[in-house]
Amino acid sequence: MIGFLDMLGGRVNKLDFQKLLFLICQEMTQAHERVPEVAPYEFVPYKYGAFSFTSYHDLRRLADRGYLDSRDNTWILTDLGKQIAVAHSDDRIRRFANRHKGLRGEALIARTYRQHPYYAIRSTIAERILSGDQVTLGRIESARPSENRVALFTIGYEGRSIERYLNLLIGECVVVLCDIRKNAMSRKYGFSKKTLDNACKGVGIRYVHRQQLGIASRKRKNLRTAKDRFTLFLDYQCNVLPRQRAILLEIIRWLRAGESVVLTCYERDAIMCHRNSVTCALQEMFISESNSSIHPRYSLEVKHL
Repeated sequence: MIGFLDMLGGRVNKLDFQKLLFLICQEMTQAHERVPEVAPYEFVPYKYGAFSFTSYHDLRRLADRGYLDSRDNTWILTDLGKQIAVAHSDDRIRRFANRHKGLRGEALIARTYRQHPYYAIRSTIAERILSGDQVTLGRIESARPSENRVALFTIGYEGRSIERYLNLLIGECVVVLCDIRKNAMSRKYGFSKKTLDNACKGVGIRYVHRQQLGIASRKRKNLRTAKDRFTLFLDYQCNVLPRQRAILLEIIRWLRAGESVVLTCYERDAIMCHRNSVTCALQEMFISESNSSIHPRYSLEVKHL
């Protein structure tokens, strides 16, 4: 990151830096057709196009340590940062910087939109930036995920960046992210309650935390075998879920209203997580209600992401 900023001249507008970082990351992933290189950052479609929450977090940490200065909406390499940048010299970055030397501002934004239309689907400035370019505007519209049948999803953030996690939800047209952790805290960047809430808002997803559906940490300690986990989930199904009927009905109301919902916790594999028990309970309640005269009869589709 420091080396990249140095190659760009040591002083770059924050929005320009995001777009240039996005372009070089895209080049890295496309450089090798058979075995794509893993870029250091992933991105989501945001209000000005491609944005990486993780890179911005890292830049703020670098600023806190004195390597960068943040003034007038610009990242500026400090003297300390320049000393460190010498050790991060890279010919590929230098070539990229030379190719994009004069590309800044709206021309740079337009370039990213034309080359990668998916990342402009939530842009608030696309029509102005691309005024008269109906071809690209049409490609952006086509890149929007199509509305799927209303469904219940589940997702764990284990092994996923916040950007990859959000892109999965965007792709499924999720409306509500329901966090069912007892304590919505995480050592992994992006997944503590406030940060996750803000990230969801940025991509048009409503975040809600229903801690009553969580399992106390003291009960999750010392889970060593499949039997331990089975015992934990059986206790959860028998003694916790029956007392949370009001919250389960709340989730069903969201679904009945046409809002696709995703339940989230930590474990990547739903079978290893209590969210699988929650989906089973919701399916049973959904079918039970569908057999009444109030609601039409159909089952609840569940997809684990």
